[in-house]
Amino acid sequence: MKDYKLLTDGELFNLLKLDDRKAFAEIYERYKGPLYIHAFNKLRDKEEVRDVIQQLFSVLWIKRNEITLTANLSGYLYTAVRNRIFKIIAHQSIQSNYIVSIQQSIASTEAITDYTVRENQLKQIIDKEIQLLPEKMREVFLLSRKSYFSHKEISEKLGISEQTVSKQVTNALKILRTKLGLFGFLLFLMKF
Repeated sequence: MKDYKLLTDGELFNLLKLDDRKAFAEIYERYKGPLYIHAFNKLRDKEEVRDVIQQLFSVLWIKRNEITLTANLSGYLYTAVRNRIFKIIAHQSIQSNYIVSIQQSIASTEAITDYTVRENQLKQIIDKEIQLLPEKMREVFLLSRKSYFSHKEISEKLGISEQTVSKQVTNALKILRTKLGLFGFLLFLMKF
């Protein structure tokens, strides 16, 4: 009976290609610890490292007849671990970028929603203040600002002088400026 511990990596690999399970077990025992430490130094996640090592040895057994060593077995195993680590890091980077993108999208959506809510609230306040204007002043003001009639058109429509229309609009703006404050009034002017 062979003592597999005394065999070289090359001899173990040749036996592995002949489907020798004991050779595979010896390769596993010989390299699982050093490969684990190597991977852990890069990933710092025990579960992730266990998965990497498990996958590496699973692929080694499954593809044992397809693998051709160009150097030595340890070089092949360390390179395979390194490549798996690179894939994990790349995947984590993609996930991280995706999460940041989603967070930015959510923040942007919240900002737009917040802006829309505030805009609607301000519009309601402005509409309420307009409704509180005296009846004739409100009518003149709405024709001027919402229907976009000129002072002359309002004068003709309501049968009052252009000077009265101008005075009513000016007075309405003064009242709204007082009630809405400077900031609200400036926003009001931008909307109308």
